[in-house]
Amino acid sequence: MSIEPIGDDAPRPVGNDLIAAYLKHLEVERRLSPHTVTGYARDLESLLEQAGKTPLQQLKNAHVRRAVGALHSRGLSGTSIARMLSSWRGLFNWLARHHGFGVNPAAGVRAPKSPKRLPNALSPDLTARLLDALPHENPAEPLDIRDRAMFELFYSSGLRLAELISLDVASWREIHADREITVTGKGSKTRRVPVGSKAVNAIARWLEIRAQFASPDETALFVGARGRRIAPGVVETRLARLGRQLGLVVHPHMLRHSFATHVLQSSGDLRAVQEMLGHASISTTQVYTHLDFQHLAKVYDEAHPRAKKK
Repeated sequence: MSIEPIGDDAPRPVGNDLIAAYLKHLEVERRLSPHTVTGYARDLESLLEQAGKTPLQQLKNAHVRRAVGALHSRGLSGTSIARMLSSWRGLFNWLARHHGFGVNPAAGVRAPKSPKRLPNALSPDLTARLLDALPHENPAEPLDIRDRAMFELFYSSGLRLAELISLDVASWREIHADREITVTGKGSKTRRVPVGSKAVNAIARWLEIRAQFASPDETALFVGARGRRIAPGVVETRLARLGRQLGLVVHPHMLRHSFATHVLQSSGDLRAVQEMLGHASISTTQVYTHLDFQHLAKVYDEAHPRAKKK
């Protein structure tokens, strides 16, 4: 179901040109990552699809509400629709500032509520088994040494995938000296995070053989088989393969979730976890308190004499 055009003879809007200019603004002026800009592009393509022949400047609040209903009827989750609405609002705010558009048609439109899903996290024991499955010395293949360094750093510092692959060799000086590293997260915001000793040792071992794989002019800390900065898909594939060896379904963000859950369980310091994860709002970090409560509830059910099932 698409938004009905305002008139039968309504021309096809030049929305593609406006959206292309907006995406360029996100890339150049706001310096969002290529991955984030690609996400915006998908959301705005959906807007054009729903608009049909209606020009962007003629879209009204009712059109956007109908679009939300159509997307929800297709089975799109409330979370996905909320993300789309955020992208649409950003576009129309920019169009109002730079192209004389009027009232933002996406303003005040809310996505349907979706049940909250808790992030998947490994237990400390499973995390240790996963990371120790790649030997530090004499691996099955040399790139296993790189993989161990990447995955140890993921779990040690709670990095996002984009943050990990963006690291350069120059970062090693900082890690080696301070056991901390500066990473650039969403919105080009930087933060410093600690790096554990196992990650430090694994990275040092990788740097001993990195020159065998890296192109001479490549600055990336982690490179792929062709010698250039490693691609996100390669990291995901290598971690998934490692997980399958242990009968686990694992993705990079799961190591970030595990980092947050284990630090919170040990320290109870929600603000510190928020800072290390680089969350703008503590409400985003609070989801890990639910995971922590699940852990405590399980301990209670297993240990309390009046809670045990007979």
